[in-house]
Amino acid sequence: MERLQKIIAQRGYTSRRKAEQLIVDGKVKVDGKIITELGSKVAKNAEIVIEGKKIELVNKVYYVLYKPEGFISTTDDEHDRNTVVDLVPNDVRVFPVGRLDYDTSGVLILTNDGEFMNMVTSPNSNIEKEYQVKMTGFLRKEESTRVCRGLKIDHYVTKKAKINQVTYHKQSETTTANIIITEGKYHQVKKMFEAVGHEVVKLKRVRFGTVTLDGLSKGDYRLLKPHEKKHLYEDYKKANS
Repeated sequence: MERLQKIIAQRGYTSRRKAEQLIVDGKVKVDGKIITELGSKVAKNAEIVIEGKKIELVNKVYYVLYKPEGFISTTDDEHDRNTVVDLVPNDVRVFPVGRLDYDTSGVLILTNDGEFMNMVTSPNSNIEKEYQVKMTGFLRKEESTRVCRGLKIDHYVTKKAKINQVTYHKQSETTTANIIITEGKYHQVKKMFEAVGHEVVKLKRVRFGTVTLDGLSKGDYRLLKPHEKKHLYEDYKKANS
């Protein structure tokens, strides 16, 4: 017996958090009975129906996508904009692990493994995310130090970060740099640099844990390699041991 929301996530329908909301909303039936109580335990082979659709066990898939700008990190969009799931095979329902902004490019993992997604997006995962940033103005050393030490944005203080590969472009009066963070708050990188007076004009995630863009062009995807998945699990376990 397992918790219902966990089994829904394992079957690749959605994340555990969203599964919990579906349960509370009375949209989940187990063996013909509507379940609304969180924490309810059911058999692993139970018949589960969500909003009239039977949820079957499926093979788990993991894609690494080089997300281009102009795509949103959701499975569908009410405004009919391009979504990241349009760029990977559609024979299995997948969802993005975390998100990248509409105008941000880079590494994005998509999967139908809800447990895996919950793990790597957990606030306690401590998985490194590295971004290439282009910003207005010249990033001074004291400003870089403030960002790396952690600063207050949106009523919380960011964790320590690392900044390297800083390059100044005198003609355009801009700075490019790489920043490594272990969080994934909404618009976090943009807000961190805005807090020290620099607007981010271009942003690309070049690394998620050990997963990089090597060998991919914008819009391309590949399968997540076994050792990459293993390293993500190890990073999480190390941070939570």
